[in-house]
Amino acid sequence: MSFSTTGMATLYTEQSKNIRKTWLLVTVFLIVVIGLGYFFSFYFNNPSILYIAVFFSVFMNILSYWYSDKIVLRMTGAKPAEHDDNPELYNIVENLAITAGLPMPKIYIINDPAPNAFATGRDKDHAAVAVTTGIILLLNKTELEGVIAHELSHIGNRDMLVSTVIVVLVGFISILSNIFIRSSMFGLGSRGGKDRGGIMVLIGIVLSILAPIAATLIQLAISRKREFLADASGSLLTRYPEGLASALKKIGAYNRPMLKANTATAHLFIANPFGPSAEEKGGEEKVPFMVRIFSTHPPISERVEALLSR
Repeated sequence: MSFSTTGMATLYTEQSKNIRKTWLLVTVFLIVVIGLGYFFSFYFNNPSILYIAVFFSVFMNILSYWYSDKIVLRMTGAKPAEHDDNPELYNIVENLAITAGLPMPKIYIINDPAPNAFATGRDKDHAAVAVTTGIILLLNKTELEGVIAHELSHIGNRDMLVSTVIVVLVGFISILSNIFIRSSMFGLGSRGGKDRGGIMVLIGIVLSILAPIAATLIQLAISRKREFLADASGSLLTRYPEGLASALKKIGAYNRPMLKANTATAHLFIANPFGPSAEEKGGEEKVPFMVRIFSTHPPISERVEALLSR
């Protein structure tokens, strides 16, 4: 399948738009972290809390920037693979990386029968692609090329850094919220009179409950949007969207979760490592709204439809 110039221009326009929206959301996250830090410092009458919150959030972002790939690879049990370990996989990654104009990423293999893959690293010069043994056995060469092209698109689109930042900020907001709720339960802090203190506690508890939920929803929304973008970019790279569409169908048909499925890294994979939802397994029925917004990935059926309609 060939792509027209208009189609390519539309894809690149949409890619730029999504990247701008994502960085806007990252800015919102930082504002929320600083806002929570300010509220806690006011409530506990301790300005140093704000400084600690800002310092810790910056420190965690720097730490995750430099070591996110090593952390993720260790969490998933990925092991480095050389050319002799799997020549066909190595050649596919190498050829597609050259086509995409990207440096050759490091290749890792996860010993897991569930078919899945992900990309990680802070930038294109320090990137890694990991695939499971299950996906190597399940897919043919054309389908595997589609999957690798999808992961290389994440690298080219700079998805990995943004995803890491979002994870860190969501976790930090949750930690701040948990600290405030626990402190309020034990009656610590409270600035001002009794009535004012009670109102502040109520506002603080509401914010502490809603902030992590809102942060998580934004994280999931970014993940789903970027999966669609990587699908489109990957199909443009291989010029054969049917390959990735077929791979997604096979991956979606595998009902069991990965051996080391983890909610912290779930959004990095090409498909939900916990397996498709019960609603998605139903096939043609539309996935309910509440299931959709709390899912790390868009439904396989929608991704396949989008690929085959190009």
